[in-house]
Amino acid sequence: MRQLNQEQLLDAYRAMRTIREFEERVHLEFASGAIPGFVHLYAGEEACAVAICMNLGEDDYLASTHRGHGHCIAKGCDVAAMMQEIYGRRGGLCGGKGGSMHIADMSKGMLGANGIVGGGPPLICGAALSAKLRKTAGVGVSFFGDGGFNQGTTLESMNLASVWRLPVLFVLEDNGYAETTASAWSMGGSDALKRAAGFGIAGIAVDGHDFFAVYDAAHDLIERVRASQGPAFLHVRFSRYFGHFEGDAGTYRPAGEVERLRSERDCLQRFRDRVMRQGTLESSQLDRIDAEVIALIDSTVAAAKAAPLPDPAELTTDVYSAY
Repeated sequence: MRQLNQEQLLDAYRAMRTIREFEERVHLEFASGAIPGFVHLYAGEEACAVAICMNLGEDDYLASTHRGHGHCIAKGCDVAAMMQEIYGRRGGLCGGKGGSMHIADMSKGMLGANGIVGGGPPLICGAALSAKLRKTAGVGVSFFGDGGFNQGTTLESMNLASVWRLPVLFVLEDNGYAETTASAWSMGGSDALKRAAGFGIAGIAVDGHDFFAVYDAAHDLIERVRASQGPAFLHVRFSRYFGHFEGDAGTYRPAGEVERLRSERDCLQRFRDRVMRQGTLESSQLDRIDAEVIALIDSTVAAAKAAPLPDPAELTTDVYSAY
């Protein structure tokens, strides 16, 4: 178990708390009808994104999914500009044109959330190939869900990365449901690590409710990838607290499942209990972060609501890239 210093622990808690408050607030705002388009929330999964991204640097790339807010925040994207993007405002990270499922920030190595299931792995192979050829020592991390793990794009990307020994970490975020279908039923062979091993890719399975377990596993695998030992695979098991999308009634989930997970396995509460039990951090330090994050989210929502809409004249810009 690697020891993180106090500053690192505070940063980790702040990032996880920011994601949680961001998602809880978007949940409420979407229900009010203020947010256009579709929204898929990451609440409950915060430990995965934060623990992995703490092992990444400026030269590392990340490809996300339709459930991408947590990845964006963990990789350092501006929270206020993210909120404006979700509200479809001109000051958004993508000028208000992409919305929730298409937030991207190339300056942070965040290649974008993606409305295509399994759309991220091919992109990250390209980014990883670029890093390998330019010898930047950068790595690419591709997140995908249990549904995405059954897509040909994902499996072909794993094969390509293995054959070309690309510096890629493939992260299966298994929240138990591919939209409304249980992953335990829909994944042939049932053992994700064996599927990765079929491509010659070594992997680790980890409890995604435990920040420290994810951090240790990600640290080991990213070091391996960065040392030009080929791609690696991380299977993270956890659960989402909201529906597949906002408006999903979740009738396919057992009664009381989410309430039980929130009370017994919540990643923020487990983090808080551990650092306080060990005496590494005090409750007052964590409470202060809670208050600061709530104030931050309040201000970003207010700013987003007041921000101007995109200029209609810009409708056809940023569609094609000129080379």
